[in-house]
Amino acid sequence: MARMIDRFYPIFDSADWFARMLPLGVKFAQLRVKDRPEEEIRAEIRESLDLCAEHGATLVINDHWQMAIEEEAEFVHLGQEDLDEADVGAIRDAGLKLGISSHDHIELDRALALEPDYIALGPVYPTILKKMRWHQQGLERVTEWKEAIGDIPLCAIGGMRVERQHLVFGAGADIISVVTDITLNKDPEARVREWVAATTTFATEDY
Repeated sequence: MARMIDRFYPIFDSADWFARMLPLGVKFAQLRVKDRPEEEIRAEIRESLDLCAEHGATLVINDHWQMAIEEEAEFVHLGQEDLDEADVGAIRDAGLKLGISSHDHIELDRALALEPDYIALGPVYPTILKKMRWHQQGLERVTEWKEAIGDIPLCAIGGMRVERQHLVFGAGADIISVVTDITLNKDPEARVREWVAATTTFATEDY
């Protein structure tokens, strides 16, 4: 797996989070900003890109692929609904890498046809992040997805906690994406340090 994609993949909704967490060893993170004016979203993207450049990290921009191209980002993530309106050809022509969400076999086939740089599966465990018709995919689904996609990195998301990471990696995931286990934690910095230590240890043992 290329170093551009790290095994620990947190998702944040503002550049403020990047300023707090990048110094702790985060090297691959997503900016997911929803329901804000375009100028505010662009400002968050620019600040997050600057912070990632300063700390040698890779920024993944959720959804806003046109701004990702315009701001010369490296990576964009698209959900299935995002794909309905995105110009994947333009994304590729601009040299951006692409991650795609999947929840069932139809979505997986659609993602594979686009030759993404990673495929996400979720929610592996129940999640409070957002309401969706998939309640819990489970670890067996992680193994099934990894067998189906082969060398493409598999990102597991949904209900992730440090205490579960060895089970998720053991089931076949290459990357674990984390949201509320950090952002709702009473000590987010301490939790990120735990994640960085745990995933670094697992990667060393695994490879």
